[in-house]
Amino acid sequence: MRGRLASARLYAITPDADPESIEQLVAAWLRGGVDVVQLRHKSLPRGHLLELARRLAHACGEARVLFIVNDHLDIALLSWADGVHLGPDDLSVAAARKVAGPALLVGASASTRTAGVTAEREGADYLGCGPAYDTPLKTEKQTIGPAGVVAVQAAVRVPVFAIGGLDRARLPDAIAAGVHRVCAIRGLSAAADPEAEARAFKAALGGSSGRQVK
Repeated sequence: MRGRLASARLYAITPDADPESIEQLVAAWLRGGVDVVQLRHKSLPRGHLLELARRLAHACGEARVLFIVNDHLDIALLSWADGVHLGPDDLSVAAARKVAGPALLVGASASTRTAGVTAEREGADYLGCGPAYDTPLKTEKQTIGPAGVVAVQAAVRVPVFAIGGLDRARLPDAIAAGVHRVCAIRGLSAAADPEAEARAFKAALGGSSGRQVK
């Protein structure tokens, strides 16, 4: 898993939508070549979230794409996900690592060099860093810009994924600034053709533009 994480460039995060729509969206992303899929849903009841997580874990496993559950360590473990992503208000990285052991990938959010170094020291396998650009999903956070993401990249050894307002129009600017990896929610989910959009993102990031999916 960590080898696949090291080579990952495109990390797709699901929107709050009905489970069937999310499954269709993820299937398109897998055909388009995303490297990581995160299930992020703030309103789905936990039982339904677990069922959806299990189905997505299976689909991502078939495609050899990493599958991450946002916030919920228990659902990540029960769905056989590859990892969990923890925000600043969730369980700490150190606590999650103590419960899950080394087998589960643990991601953390960090917007400063200090936060990034701390998360890495506690056992984070990767960081989500931002907001790289203004985004309506993170209005309470100060935008750090691509330069802020690059500063965190330089301070740690684990992979760092820029997040926040990333779409194809902004991607060249982020890459020119030194960003190597990106997370996208609306930039991929709101596209008329999510599969083609994933291919275009991946091509811009210098990765393969797609894969065969059973």
